[in-house]
Amino acid sequence: MVKGLINRILPFSSVDGPGNRTAIFLQGCNFNCLYCHNPETINKCNNCGRCVEHCPYNALSYVDNRVVWNRENCRYCDKCLEICGNNSLPRAVNMTVDEVMKEIMKVKPFISGITVSGGECTLQSIFVTALFKRVKDIGLTTFLDTNGSISLYEEKELIKYMDMAMVDLKSYDNKEHNFLTGMDNEIVIENIKHLSKINKLYEVRTVIVPELLNNYYNVDMISKLIARLDPKIRYKLIKYRPMGVRTELFYSYQPNDETMNELHNLAHKNGCTNVILV
Repeated sequence: MVKGLINRILPFSSVDGPGNRTAIFLQGCNFNCLYCHNPETINKCNNCGRCVEHCPYNALSYVDNRVVWNRENCRYCDKCLEICGNNSLPRAVNMTVDEVMKEIMKVKPFISGITVSGGECTLQSIFVTALFKRVKDIGLTTFLDTNGSISLYEEKELIKYMDMAMVDLKSYDNKEHNFLTGMDNEIVIENIKHLSKINKLYEVRTVIVPELLNNYYNVDMISKLIARLDPKIRYKLIKYRPMGVRTELFYSYQPNDETMNELHNLAHKNGCTNVILV
């Protein structure tokens, strides 16, 4: 029986796609972004046990060389995240599709669909495909929130049961993208083109970091790409915020409103008709 390693499930979210949605965050990511604000989603727990003695509520124990989480004792104080040196989370749990569906059914009357995010959710594509198939059977929409690093044009079953995708294009410049994430961006751009071609690209997103990236160049090139594909595709420009960031970028400046408005106007000038600032 296929299982997914789940970081957490948010019953209600208004920022992970259109409408009110259940957001399911999977554990594990193949990027190592310098500005990642959820670094605890990057790696699987290595069961070192370091976090156990620091838990103030005895919600963690070490049994048979594994860290075991007690959900009832946990107060979600995140002390384990502060202690962890592995960019991981001892609270991530393996769940079957049936178990996740039980959580979705609790809120089904109040949501329009689900969004599966991460970490990087396409690393668990077999699980996501099985989950999407079940969710479609009950009449809800299925969205994918991805860094675009896995060739979605080869994931035919996943694409079949996915309504829309939201893709992060962190930098148009390949060297800059590699510096920022540890991986190249060619597959990301090809995914964006393919998803647009099959009318399953809901949104492209770029984080604006004044001191780190060539933001003007990135927005210029990405907005031109989107305008060529379909000007109506949402292009979301995200203001860098330091919350959760564990690298030296924590001390970077946030872009001011003048900069964000300038980039918004640039994207609009290049032909994008649906530019969002957040």
